Amino acid sequence: MPSSRPDRIRKLLADLVAFDTVSDRTNLPLIAHIESYLAAFGIKGERITDTTGQKASLWVTIGPEDRPGLVLSGHTDVVPVVGQDWSHDPFRLIERDGKLYGRGTTDMKGFVAVCLAMVPEMLEAKLATPIHLAISYDEEIGCVGVRPMLGEVAKKRIIPLGAFIGEPTEMKVIIGHKGKHGVRATFRGLARHSSIAPDGVNAIEYAAELIVEIRRRAVALAAVRASDSLYDVPHSTLLTSIVHGGAALNIVPDTCTVDFECRGIGITESREVTDAIVAWAKAELEPAMKKQHPECGIDFEEILDYPALDTAADAAIVTLAKSLAGRNDHAKVAFGTEASLFASIADIPSVVIGPGSIAQAHTPDEFVEMAELEKCAGFVERLIAHCAKD
Repeated sequence: MPSSRPDRIRKLLADLVAFDTVSDRTNLPLIAHIESYLAAFGIKGERITDTTGQKASLWVTIGPEDRPGLVLSGHTDVVPVVGQDWSHDPFRLIERDGKLYGRGTTDMKGFVAVCLAMVPEMLEAKLATPIHLAISYDEEIGCVGVRPMLGEVAKKRIIPLGAFIGEPTEMKVIIGHKGKHGVRATFRGLARHSSIAPDGVNAIEYAAELIVEIRRRAVALAAVRASDSLYDVPHSTLLTSIVHGGAALNIVPDTCTVDFECRGIGITESREVTDAIVAWAKAELEPAMKKQHPECGIDFEEILDYPALDTAADAAIVTLAKSLAGRNDHAKVAFGTEASLFASIADIPSVVIGPGSIAQAHTPDEFVEMAELEKCAGFVERLIAHCAKD
């Protein structure tokens, strides 16, 4: 292992990026690699495996286990690279002009690499307050993996004091983000030859009515500006994102699926908005479909759900984050994170703070600046000093 901190971070990030952990694949080789790295320091984590046996989270405690500690949390999965125009292999770390390129460098293997690189310092400090590493899976498809891990944490006799979730914020202290609720509507129509279209039930046309209603409500939401100016988009948002339907030009389509989402400012607003749309469709659209043919209708399923984050600006974890980051300001963001689940599932107050910019996340030639990673390492270094005080 390279001795200097920047070299340790580079080496660890290169190792992590090399694992193709797109969410539809296993992350076990990466978890095993982290376990092996920690074992070299005499540290053993707690693995929480999913029902398929192909995914796992890792909960690690460094320091005394009989006291409440502080959490550094990151996810291991990354978004796909298919269809993106990369200038090099996305799963091989490349450094150019102080920037480290590779899938997940910003979102968010860079943060995980920094935390792992600081493990020797954590051990050397003889911590009085423990530091926990929470490493999850499948964040990108609905914060899936953190939920069972937090379920186990919530059962523990001693609950952590707070958590820092290392999503890319350019090391700004984020105290709030919107919640999100995603729904899939499947319209069941009746296929007929298009020459006798009135005898069929056109699933796409009924789906179009739902889409128009979603758009109408989105405009209404945008007109209601929140007094909370900390959000860059100061209102809840609603949109249709995916539509599939139809088989051929000369067939009345008998199926159409519509995926839509709401990102709400209020803790429960996302679900309230989508629930209202489902109720409207069941009252206005489905009866008309069934009138044409009784077996037609609409099926709804939840495809994603996480609550909003709203940590009080004067909470102890926020004050500590500002002290460690060397800044006095705080902000809120539109994108979602696992932070709200730390708060809602395990009652752990949380802030979001990590290296890199969200503008780089999910993009081709994703990168994080080495200066950002070093700034993050300084944050962790000050956290270690804070936790070393008895």
